[in-house]
Amino acid sequence: MLDRDGKPVPDAVVVVYPGAAAGAPPGLLQSNPTIEQEKMRFVPAVTVVLPGSTVRFTNQDRWDHHVRGAPAGLPPNPASAVDPNNGFELRLSGKADGKPANFADVKLDTAGVVLLSCHLHGSMRGHVFVTDSAWTLKTDSDGIARFAGVPDGAAQVRVWHAEQLVDLPRKALNVVPGPVLDTVQLSVVPRVRRGPAAPSANTSGGPMGGYGQGPGVGAEQVAHRH
Repeated sequence: MLDRDGKPVPDAVVVVYPGAAAGAPPGLLQSNPTIEQEKMRFVPAVTVVLPGSTVRFTNQDRWDHHVRGAPAGLPPNPASAVDPNNGFELRLSGKADGKPANFADVKLDTAGVVLLSCHLHGSMRGHVFVTDSAWTLKTDSDGIARFAGVPDGAAQVRVWHAEQLVDLPRKALNVVPGPVLDTVQLSVVPRVRRGPAAPSANTSGGPMGGYGQGPGVGAEQVAHRH
């Protein structure tokens, strides 16, 4: 993905749906990844998993955090804390000096996008993309997702980005032997994260962070290699 100034944008999710039988699914994704709460951020900001994966949330900060998860586009539902597919809420105590970080595990069984936030720190935001295709990657620092071994023939491509308010329709793609480069136009560029503020003795729950909105139009670059 490129912004209007031609700079690459990482962390867009690219999903390929091969039309032909793809054999054994590719091992592109971690089965049980860890998301850190560190310096007032979810790290990584976007995590991609397959349904049935267990995600571990770990608090590396010295102050307490919540982990509030809700289907993207819907408000959090604390009443459904025991149902990760409809929303969940956890609280993780801050990390004490010389002690292991506190953590909690959540299993995600249903495909969809989960918005992550912290009740104590409104600037914190992240996403878990639970994909319905094993052929899924995030764009790298060059704004490109590279797939190897995609079966020849008709395929479909879906592109998702956290700042794309309206989902783009799937795009038809014909995979042929050799590199295939495809570009998908987006209507946004990512928000620019500000650095975490310094801790304040007058701020309960730790320091507060923030985001700034970037202007412009981006274009997604997707490389499919056979």
